Amino acid sequence: MFHRVKSVVPEKNFMLLVQFSEGITKQYDVSKLFEKWTAFQALKNTPGLFNCVHVDAGGYGISWNDDVDLECEELWDNGKTVATPFDNLLSFRDATDLWNLNESTLRKAIQYGKLVNGVDVQKFGKQWIITRSAMQREYGEPKK
Repeated sequence: MFHRVKSVVPEKNFMLLVQFSEGITKQYDVSKLFEKWTAFQALKNTPGLFNCVHVDAGGYGISWNDDVDLECEELWDNGKTVATPFDNLLSFRDATDLWNLNESTLRKAIQYGKLVNGVDVQKFGKQWIITRSAMQREYGEPKK
């Protein structure tokens, strides 16, 4: 299964906080790669480079520069799941991508009372957010 990266935040001691489109957040220790791959030593030896981490286009991974990057599956498989207040919250776009649905399906489910506004879903500005548990209750496990 493909785990798309939504955001990455550099932390102290070469740790990364990585949020995935599934609503799961993981902490990843980059320091373990310093001895394994020489390219990663640049993160330790070049001041400020570690903090320049960003999500690659499409969420397929993260990178610091043209020489140092990590794929999303490495981050998912070897990251440690951490609890955050935003766990298991999905944007409508992420939910529809994961369950292979159309956003109009979710909007109609709200309209017909299958998804309860303020409990299962909530609109913040122009963005709708839905809980993972509501998606699983109504549509089963993700299709992707």
